[in-house]
Amino acid sequence: MTIVSELDLPVFDYSAPDLTGEVYHRRLAEVAGRGWLAQGPLSYVVLDRESGEFFLRSRATAFPGRQIAELFGVTAGRLWEQIDANILNQSGERHRRLRALVGPAFTPRAADRWRPAMREFLTLLWDGLRQDGKAQGEKARNGETRNEKAGGEAGGETASCEFVEAVARPYPALTVAAVLGAPAADAPRLHEWSNWVQRQFDIRSLATELPRIERAVAEVYDYVEELLAERRVAPGDDLVSALLAAEEEGERLSHAECVNLVLNVLAGGVDTTQAQLAHALRLFAGHPGQWELLAADPGLAGRAVQEVLRFEPITPFTARVCLEQVEYRGVVFPAGSIVAVCAERGNREIEAGEAFDITAERDARLLTFGAGAHYCLGANLARAELEEALAFLAPRMPDLTPDGPPRFGGVEGIYGLEALPLRWSSPTAPV
Repeated sequence: MTIVSELDLPVFDYSAPDLTGEVYHRRLAEVAGRGWLAQGPLSYVVLDRESGEFFLRSRATAFPGRQIAELFGVTAGRLWEQIDANILNQSGERHRRLRALVGPAFTPRAADRWRPAMREFLTLLWDGLRQDGKAQGEKARNGETRNEKAGGEAGGETASCEFVEAVARPYPALTVAAVLGAPAADAPRLHEWSNWVQRQFDIRSLATELPRIERAVAEVYDYVEELLAERRVAPGDDLVSALLAAEEEGERLSHAECVNLVLNVLAGGVDTTQAQLAHALRLFAGHPGQWELLAADPGLAGRAVQEVLRFEPITPFTARVCLEQVEYRGVVFPAGSIVAVCAERGNREIEAGEAFDITAERDARLLTFGAGAHYCLGANLARAELEEALAFLAPRMPDLTPDGPPRFGGVEGIYGLEALPLRWSSPTAPV
């Protein structure tokens, strides 16, 4: 056995500022070609699926949220309270109890309940695009602008929008508001908070934007308390009301656990789906033949979502800390060692894995949502949101193509897009 620190490992810097787009994929492929393990800035990087599943499923590892927070001086305050209580950082019986309480709200059947609401939100957002297009068309007729925008009904054959702002950002926030029982008008605030709270997993943000993260956590704690108080007086058919019922039954759920579970759902269910939907449209804009297939048969939406999740996971690196000495593949990882499981390489480690193809027969196992006891609670809801969005948009956006370069975020936490300009043709028939 060799201690991991004694290995001559290739270096992979997941905090490099230029690590986005094809540069990111190319560098990962290069380092993975030298073996299954690399050295990162704060952790070792695990680069194949078998090894990734081992560390994600092992009872000798855990999510290192507390350890990472301490590295950046977060040891007290509301952010530390949230990190310490986060279901990702729980284990054993307490973790099983909390998942059992919140899990029924995120089964495939439970997620399907919200599909009609998802379609309503998509219709609302699409109608907003069409209205923007009409307004832009009127400006064009008045000589104020030369380009048709958004929706394609304003006198031009093409339409365009900045997709993140127009659809990808508001859509999951509206959905999570409905699931929680929060007013739809609160969706923009939910998105803002989710974006900042999620940055507790982003080492670059922890190093440079810690006060803003801490302020967002404090604000969202206050909001959740208000929402719980409202639902206690007027319960509904929503997750918050269900958790309050569990709290009132006594020992099943404490008030603090109830607050933190709602915060976990709010923080984890918005920014993630926004990022994955934006990457989906970016991928399809670059693969027009695949988009045409989906538009012709929206029933392919499930396979399309699976391929998007495989090809461009928005959680590229999932961390684990060794709670005790771990021996694997002839390597000793001492207690306290942190490993980052690379979903991007693990997902592509199949035949023709570097090709984006929604018709290909693929192994259904992905590392995008993790594995083992901490497999993502919201995976079914996210899949449903993405399926509904792709099935809705594909027939309405023929000839989808980029309308400028995307603006990428970093890969350290949630790998999203800050902007995605797109252009498409007006449908030849009503949809």
